[in-house]
Formats: sequence, C-alpha cells, structure tokens
Amino acid sequence: MTAEAPPPIKTAFTLQAGIDYPIICGAMYPCSNPELVAAVSEAGGIGIVQPISLTYVHGREFRAGLREIKDLTDKPIGLNAIVEKSVKRYEDRMREWIDISLEEGVRFFVTALGNPRWVVDAVHACGGIVYHDVTERRWAEKALQEGVDGLICVNRRAGGHAGDRSPEELHEELADLGVPLVLAGGVGDGTRFKAALDMGYDGVQMGTRFIATAECEVHADYHRAIIEADEEDIVLTDKLSGVPCSVIKTPLVERLGTNAGPIASWLLRHPRTKHWMRTFYTLRSLRRLKRSSQRGLSYRDVFQAGKSAGAIHRVEPAGEVMRRFVRTAQGRE
Repeated sequence: MTAEAPPPIKTAFTLQAGIDYPIICGAMYPCSNPELVAAVSEAGGIGIVQPISLTYVHGREFRAGLREIKDLTDKPIGLNAIVEKSVKRYEDRMREWIDISLEEGVRFFVTALGNPRWVVDAVHACGGIVYHDVTERRWAEKALQEGVDGLICVNRRAGGHAGDRSPEELHEELADLGVPLVLAGGVGDGTRFKAALDMGYDGVQMGTRFIATAECEVHADYHRAIIEADEEDIVLTDKLSGVPCSVIKTPLVERLGTNAGPIASWLLRHPRTKHWMRTFYTLRSLRRLKRSSQRGLSYRDVFQAGKSAGAIHRVEPAGEVMRRFVRTAQGRE
C-alpha cells in the first residue's frame, strides 16, 4: 500500500511546472531510465528525460520511450537539452528530440552548456517553460537575456558537472534576478531539502539521491559505491568532459588523475579547439560511464556522484524518498 501523500508545497517553481513538490530528478547519463523518471513525476515531483540515456543506454526509440514513460504516469515530465554547439549531428538530433517532445506533450525543459534561445523559442511557442543550468551570475544573466523562465543553480556539492560556489553563495549572487531558483547539489536528506527552501530556493534538483533508488536501473555496485561513499570520497575531475565533474574516487580515477594534461588544458582554453576536446572527452566518458553503471566494478569504473552521497545510507523507492523529504520540510517528521 502506498503511503499517504503529504500536502503540496507551493513555490514559484511548482506553480510554473504544475507539480505538487519542488523536487526535480535531474537528467543523468547513464542513470535516467524510464521507470525512474516516471516514479519521481508520479510521486509529485518532476523527472527529467536524458535523451542519450533513453536511446543509447536504455535502448528505447525516442518517441516510444516518451510514450512508455507517459504510460507509467500522467504527471508532467521534462527533457534535458544540451545546447552546446560541438558536433553538428548531435545538434540536429537534439532539435529533433525537442520537436518530438513537444509533439508528445512535454512542456518543461532544462537546457545546459550553451545558448538556449532556440529551445526557448520553440518551447514558448507551445506554452512551455525553460530552465537553464548556471554556476554563476554571468551565465545566469546571459540565459535570462535569451528568455529562460528559471535557473538551475549548480553548486560545488553537485554530482556530474559542478560549480564552484556554495549553495548559500550562489543564492545570494542570484536572488535579485526575479526568476525561480532551483538548488542543484548536495541534497541527500530531508534536512538539506528543508534548508534549501528556508534559504529562499524555489526547489531542488537531485541526482545522486535518486540513483540510490529501487527504480534506477544501475548495477548493484553503483548503488553500493554511493551508499559507502563519504563526502571526502567525492572528487572533481575535468578528464570526463573537459569541465569539472564530480565522481566517486575509484582506482581508475586515482590512476588517471583529476586534471587534464598541459596540452589538453591549452586545447580546452582555446576558443577554436575547446569544443573538439570536450567532444573527445565526452565520447570517451560515455562508454566508461555506461560500462560502469551496468557491468559493475572493475579498474575502469567511473561513478558520477555528488557530496550528498555522504547522507545516503540505503536504496529505497523514489516515492518514499520524496515523501520523507516533504514531511521533513513540513515539520511532520
């Protein structure tokens, strides 16, 4: 029997997204399988589809995958759009995915790593909303100039691509911009969820906490790595995608080191070569992350995770995670 749902929490973000609780299951490669996305939305938050995870890792044709999720829940879902201009073929595919998503009724989009204007134009024409990942004010101001509706504020405690501000510093830096702010990074328990709302954020985005759920289809070793990790075991590396990325320290990470070499660092800084280098790192890391998440531990393991791992002690259903967080925020637990 499903536990009774706590009362909704209304914020500017939940009102825009049409959901009950200000919780996003962030898009994750390779962890965003249809069942996880649907479970978070069904429980009153919003799950975000990561299109490469859906098609490449979990083997769904894109439109069919969206329809499968919608068969599992009639609640809103979202789509993640990486808008960096790197590989023309990928950009064309992303445009196709967005068109299909809009045709299938998706109205919430999260953009990252580039100019979101073309996404904003397409989504707004259909009555949808766009939030953009930012790590500091200058990127926030650029995104707002392109018409985004809200900001995903990625702090230094985040898994995957992390920022360099604390949650408090980032909120203070962005609070006067007049749009909903969603904290991304470091929320592994209900206490930190409540603290984010008390700080003034309109919601949170969680990734690592939702990897350690029953619905997330990763190898048991990935679950175990998160459960056993302390905050100190989370390290930043720029060898996955050319930008800082938080991972669990494993033998492979220790062997590779966490900093790009001098030649790669120069290429990453140079305007004419940085996109090529990021593409090279990303394609290589896609293979490693897929292998690690599905096949278990080996010397090649790379497990993305944030510092919230230190507060995660068991695998449990996504809906129960959300209900407990909400009850804590409402002073019911």
